Amino acid sequence: MERFSFDAVIFDLDGVITKTALVHAAAWKAAFDGYLRSREELHGEPFRAFTHEKDYLPYVDGKPRYEGVRSFLESRGINIPFGAPDDTPDRETVCGIGNRKNAKFIEILEDRGVEVYPSTIGFVKELKEKNIRVGVASSSKNCKYVLKSAGIEDLFETRVDGEVSARVGLKGKPEGDIFVAAASNLGARPAKAVVVEDAVSGVQAGRNGAFGLVLGVARENNNDELLQNGADAAVPDLEYIDLDWIEEWFHKKPRPLLDLRDAESGGPDVPFAGGTEKRKVTVNPCYFRGAKEVLSGGRKPVFFLDYDGTLTPIRDRPDLAVMSDETRDALRRVAEKHAVAIVSGRDRKEVEDLVAVRGIFYAGNHGFDIKGPGVSMVHPEAEAAMPLIAKAGQKLSERLGAVPGSLIEEKGFSVSVHYRLVEDRYVPEVEDAVTEAVRDNAKLRLMRGKKVFEILPAVNWDKGKAVRWIMDVLGLSWETVSVIYIGDDVTDENAFRMIRTRGTGVSVSGKIRESAADFRISSPEEVKRLFMTMG
Repeated sequence: MERFSFDAVIFDLDGVITKTALVHAAAWKAAFDGYLRSREELHGEPFRAFTHEKDYLPYVDGKPRYEGVRSFLESRGINIPFGAPDDTPDRETVCGIGNRKNAKFIEILEDRGVEVYPSTIGFVKELKEKNIRVGVASSSKNCKYVLKSAGIEDLFETRVDGEVSARVGLKGKPEGDIFVAAASNLGARPAKAVVVEDAVSGVQAGRNGAFGLVLGVARENNNDELLQNGADAAVPDLEYIDLDWIEEWFHKKPRPLLDLRDAESGGPDVPFAGGTEKRKVTVNPCYFRGAKEVLSGGRKPVFFLDYDGTLTPIRDRPDLAVMSDETRDALRRVAEKHAVAIVSGRDRKEVEDLVAVRGIFYAGNHGFDIKGPGVSMVHPEAEAAMPLIAKAGQKLSERLGAVPGSLIEEKGFSVSVHYRLVEDRYVPEVEDAVTEAVRDNAKLRLMRGKKVFEILPAVNWDKGKAVRWIMDVLGLSWETVSVIYIGDDVTDENAFRMIRTRGTGVSVSGKIRESAADFRISSPEEVKRLFMTMG
């Protein structure tokens, strides 16, 4: 059986599977133009029609219904009560206008019927033939009705839509909740899944969900807009994409950073330089940047850094991984000019003591515990799981205490089981123990790193989400700063995928290996060299 490096593909509905995006646009126009006309009559406000290009695409497309109403009205400086979801369509509330739009959508849909994009249906069937799981994720509360009307409801193994979101409390686009939930329902990790979207808010959601590939469908001739907002690549239609291209994508390797001061480009190893024109696949231009553009491209850099393997070489025992004074001095000089955060799997207080640079952010336990100048955050769900973590740590200590070379670190929010010093014949025993510790407890999850197993709370939180939290606290946007994340471990891949297309990931590795990072450097020594050029 043919094997692929990705496990699932999750499709948006309107504009990707079905030709209902224009129906939505027409319904929105009818609802908003009617409301704007009433404001002209009642308040004397000049009527300015709702348009597809200037209003629907930037403010409404892809968002949950009431969020779309609120977003558009805010763009016009109109402030009305939110109301309640059961408001009648004639109420002057956000919900009332949203319900007016929905009634118009159903009316138009019943009149015209539901058409599908044959290329998408063909692609879905090909995926299913190859045993790749497929789902649909949509903001629309009419998703089930549309799929059923089109006769394609049974094609998709899971559906996470507006109704599901309201029931279980998922955040709408541009947050990645609905796509992450769909991936979970399919038994797939976002890292090994694809999001297919046609809306700006949708590709942003795929990026915020840290998916392995975010593919934009540019039916509005809006390639550039989708790429600028998080799509890894874009196509005018799914007839131009194939499984071989996607498989190639999942084997992408970072380019060498080369000389940190003089490099104009990333060298010849540019991903997908050939063959994309024939397929009509437009790869995000960020993948063709050179090192010089990243490091001195005009925007102020913000640094996020792992500790072990990044600021200090990996050691046989964690307590031996001590950062050199030279690296600390270089980091301190960088921190005097730029925002810096350490994002580590270690306990936050421990890594803070090890780095010993004041005035920067420290995110410990993969971001569950964050502290910076004047702010701090402990993830409440992770904190609630601490007794379970402690119990798991105790059981592992009892079971693995006799295994030579095993080392168990209990860190409050997580438990790390190091096996770097364990003989190969004992490693299966260690793996069996940690696997059993999480097998029957849905509130815990297992993560694998370099010669370490980590047991953490089963919370939708990781280093990438910690990066976003710190950026929000600092009031930073992707458009105004150059985010650079440097890390060496599997756990850093979540951050690489989160910042991809809107920041720069740098993998620290002496070997060329697959990674979501953009560039690679060979060692913590080169990290130090980078700081010395920046400081």
